[in-house]
Formats: sequence, C-alpha cells, structure tokens
Amino acid sequence: MKQILLISLLMLAGCSTPVPLTAKFPEAPEMLKQKCPPLQQVKEDAKLSELSTAITNNYTSYHECAVLVNGWNDWYNIQKNIYEKIGK
Repeated sequence: MKQILLISLLMLAGCSTPVPLTAKFPEAPEMLKQKCPPLQQVKEDAKLSELSTAITNNYTSYHECAVLVNGWNDWYNIQKNIYEKIGK
C-alpha cells in the first residue's frame, strides 16, 4: 500500500511544473525568406529598345516578387499573432 502511494505521489510531483510552458510559433523556412532576384543591368551604350526591354522586365520582376513576399509576410504575421493569442 505504501509503495502505491509513493509511486502515485512521485507521478503527480513529476507532472507538475511551476513554470508555464508556451509553444513557440514555427519559424518560416529559409527558402521563403530569400530576397528577390537582382534586377537586370544594361550597358551604357545600350540601344533604346534594349533599355525599354530591361525596364519592362525589371518592373514586372519587381512587382511579382513584391506581391509574393509581401503576401507571404502578411499571412505569416497574421498566423503568428493568432497562434500567440490562443496560447495565452
């Protein structure tokens, strides 16, 4: 009888902790933290058509990357805030 009482007491004492446990929200994968690719460069003696093509490509590339990165960051931050509010 004493053994059962002692084992029960040890199990209860081992399960209690005075420090509250909080789970951390997972970090974003590194591939999603990558920066946008560099913009195209043109030579100083480039023709106007080459220049306008580079400008168009850079403009498109920048805005595509900005939409993806900003969208991902907004979603991640919203999910993190929800997770942290639930955990409190």
